[in-house]
Amino acid sequence: MKKLENYLAGKWITGDGDGQALYDAVSGEPIAGATSKGLDFAAMLDHGRKVGNPALRKMTFHERGRMLRALATYLLERKEKFYQVSYHTGATKADSWIDIEGGIGNLFSNASLRRKFPDLPYCTDGEPVSLSKAGTFMGHHILVPKEGVAIHINAFNFPVWGMLEKCAVNWLAGMPAVVKPATITSYLAEAVVKEIIASQILPDGALQLICGSAGNLLDYVSSQDVVTFTGSASTGLLLKSHPKILSESVPFNMEADSLNCIVLGADVQPGSSEWEIFIKEVRKEMTVKAGQKCTAIRRIFVLENKMEDVWKAIATSLSQTTIGNPLNEKVRMGSLAGESQRKEVKAQVQKLLASSQLVYGSLDSVEVLDADAKKGAFISPVLLKNEKPFENNASHEIEAFGPVSTIMPYKNLEEAIALSKKGKGSLCSSIVTTDNKIATEYTIGAAPYHGRILILNTECAKESTGHGSPLPLLVHGGPGRAGGGEEMGGVRGIKHYMQRVAIQGSPATITEITKTYQQNAAGNKSTVHPFKKYFEELKVGDQITTEKRKITSEDIDRFANMSGDHFYAHLNETDFNGTMFEKQVAHGYFIMSAAAGLFVDSYEKNPVLLNYGIDELRFTKPVYPGVEMYVRFTCKEKIPQDKREENEISKGIVKWLVEIFDETKEHIGVATILTMVKRKG
Repeated sequence: MKKLENYLAGKWITGDGDGQALYDAVSGEPIAGATSKGLDFAAMLDHGRKVGNPALRKMTFHERGRMLRALATYLLERKEKFYQVSYHTGATKADSWIDIEGGIGNLFSNASLRRKFPDLPYCTDGEPVSLSKAGTFMGHHILVPKEGVAIHINAFNFPVWGMLEKCAVNWLAGMPAVVKPATITSYLAEAVVKEIIASQILPDGALQLICGSAGNLLDYVSSQDVVTFTGSASTGLLLKSHPKILSESVPFNMEADSLNCIVLGADVQPGSSEWEIFIKEVRKEMTVKAGQKCTAIRRIFVLENKMEDVWKAIATSLSQTTIGNPLNEKVRMGSLAGESQRKEVKAQVQKLLASSQLVYGSLDSVEVLDADAKKGAFISPVLLKNEKPFENNASHEIEAFGPVSTIMPYKNLEEAIALSKKGKGSLCSSIVTTDNKIATEYTIGAAPYHGRILILNTECAKESTGHGSPLPLLVHGGPGRAGGGEEMGGVRGIKHYMQRVAIQGSPATITEITKTYQQNAAGNKSTVHPFKKYFEELKVGDQITTEKRKITSEDIDRFANMSGDHFYAHLNETDFNGTMFEKQVAHGYFIMSAAAGLFVDSYEKNPVLLNYGIDELRFTKPVYPGVEMYVRFTCKEKIPQDKREENEISKGIVKWLVEIFDETKEHIGVATILTMVKRKG
């Protein structure tokens, strides 16, 4: 029997001894042994900190993002290898798609997020803050990568997705990772990591792997490390209270299995489209990955007078689900991950049966296709009924991590919300309703106890990703029992691996640190108009101050006629008593247009390809006829863009600070405009 290898300090190493035997979940045959005995965990973390971390920290967000995109493309080309290994876990092709291509999709999604960041190794966070009257002292926040290692202790159910959804984020943030998959399915994680290392796309030390026990790994963590855990709440609590985690104040993110719920809105009637959506969603969440999902539906809440109709409809739907060998195309539900998992699920169901009734399924037998029900870790879907959910609390406290769910009645929406909260914190909840008032009341009422809420109806069902699908751009996690953590969430997730630092100083100093021009910093004066410079030639702080232009009543009238904007304040004949204005006032958009006329160098071709947009436009003072306006125009920030096609023009986005003044040197307007600027090359 082959032994899985661990990847430590740039080398593939088999641990000492035979280790834990791993079995094919469908046939029961042994397929590998896994052990981490003899591994030097201190050296592993030291390698990540001293080799992997500096390499990633030196890279910019854009370089890291392109690295993720290259890795995602590389893995996608080799996905069929992973599917063949994934079948050993008992997963069907559809189950494996979620794990494998869902994980790779996380790499693509995070690669795209590079556009939200500067082409620097670090970034600003939030808005600058003026700290003085004269504008010579200010503050800001920056985010820099931590100098440690991200340690991911993952669950058995998604050995690929669970690894890549976390690593994608820490790599984009500039931190290396040590991945410790659950041993029972670590052979699939090993197969993917083998390909990642072979690609040589990541710098040395960016990824290390432990197949087997984590041993005393946490004894060596430091305050610069981040630890994430996905799994049972009891194991998570044990790890979270590790003395080194506490003494070093190591950030610890826990995503624990939870008793997620779905509610059938009182407005939904049998036979309606929403009724069918509800039944389908419950069946899917009970049978995908054989119910082995941290987001799977464990509790079903239905108006009490529809209980029988609902459980019978669910039972009928479940009876049409073919169970068996996932290699068979007719099979829709595979096995559990192993015999130990089957024993655990059966034991938990027995506890639930003390206060609930079995209305579908069996713990003793299951009909399977193209497989041996005794040798494989197969189990029937199990639907339970708890008639008294406010008295019998087991359904809100005990989780059977398999195709098991409990249906319970409610009298009104207030009760449905109260029942959802009895799970004491969940990763997600869903409600199926066509009534947006019901949706709003449920969402706001249940929200403090859930990390994500899905509202389903015919309007969105066809494109909905479903109850159990965490998405890279939305947060994943939940309060209370669900672990109290948060991961993914687009830009939000990246910040978990960075240190937020408040910085204070002069605008010039903060400009230099952030590489973004700050108001009141001295600009770079030049005889060459900024619009005549290519993207590479422009420097943050390049600045011009324009000539003055007098605003006349005729200007305002002409703009009103041209634009069709005849708002009363722009009309000369308006009686201005009781208004905010003294007399006819110029349109804000006319002032912005006039400003463009002052700062745009427009008489010949130049590297500026087009105006890309306007951000943060504000009009700060009324402009009356006779005012003399001028503009201070400054290169604020540069954002490179990648070519999408070979013959595409090479370019970048430049942000310009537009400050509009009157003759008293007071601001009358401020904006950030964006232009697309050609590169020289």
